[in-house]
Amino acid sequence: MFKTRLISGIVLVVLALATILPGGLPLLLMVGFISIVGMLEFYGVMNVIRRSEAQKPAAGSEYEARDPNAGRNEEKEPMNALAAAGLLGAVVYLLLIAFAPKQYYLFGIVGTLTLILAVYVFTFPRFHADQAMSAFAGMVYVTVTLGFIYTTRMAYDGHVLVWLIFLSSWGADTCAYCVGRLLGRHKMAPILSPKKSVEGAVGGVVGAGLLGLGYGTYLGRQGWVYFVICAVGALISMVGDLAASGIKRDKGIKDYGALIPGHGGILDRFDSVIFTAPIIYFLSILLIRV
Repeated sequence: MFKTRLISGIVLVVLALATILPGGLPLLLMVGFISIVGMLEFYGVMNVIRRSEAQKPAAGSEYEARDPNAGRNEEKEPMNALAAAGLLGAVVYLLLIAFAPKQYYLFGIVGTLTLILAVYVFTFPRFHADQAMSAFAGMVYVTVTLGFIYTTRMAYDGHVLVWLIFLSSWGADTCAYCVGRLLGRHKMAPILSPKKSVEGAVGGVVGAGLLGLGYGTYLGRQGWVYFVICAVGALISMVGDLAASGIKRDKGIKDYGALIPGHGGILDRFDSVIFTAPIIYFLSILLIRV
């Protein structure tokens, strides 16, 4: 398992370098692919479409006993009009952030909500209200947030700032894991994620901050600013990680998917990046004024 995770991790790093370094269309296509796959994973878990094999809860699990949607899942299609509306909205939003002025970005979000509700209304009662809201939430939760990777990279000085997203999220994950294994004693969220400790969380935040400090110092910039940005980003990344764990536990699944060997699905690997990307973008505007 460790070897599989290592190889998959190396492949992810190579893909990140191959798309983030040039930016532009290669990065837009990669963000688009990740967003669409992540939305489909989210839609399966939230019963908007049929669940994949990797997302099915164990027979007789607590989820099956308490979730009224569980029995409906097997009757769903792998794709339907509600999910298609959400995916179309995601594509339009990504095109807007790539080619339209900033004042039009919000149109992509509001337009997606309008389209999803139109499908819900004009096909009533085919879909349930919670499915319609989940279809919209998936677009915002996955595509809008991950879109900030592209937005940050294409901003002024973005070729430098975009790496803070990954130093904050993946850097914090690595530091938290190492410190937690060595010093972890107190559980941080014993129900959501039993393996995470308070000591590991502190190590993740401090470790990410130090990575940012080293990165800023290497670039000849104000290292303390990069320390603050990465430390705050690491805190937010933990919220994203725990939120994704909460959804999985609530829905009785282990992984969102099986696309990335040793890691699970897209949302299993990018759960911390989802919340970190917009925070790094806004902190960069506030503290560095990109």
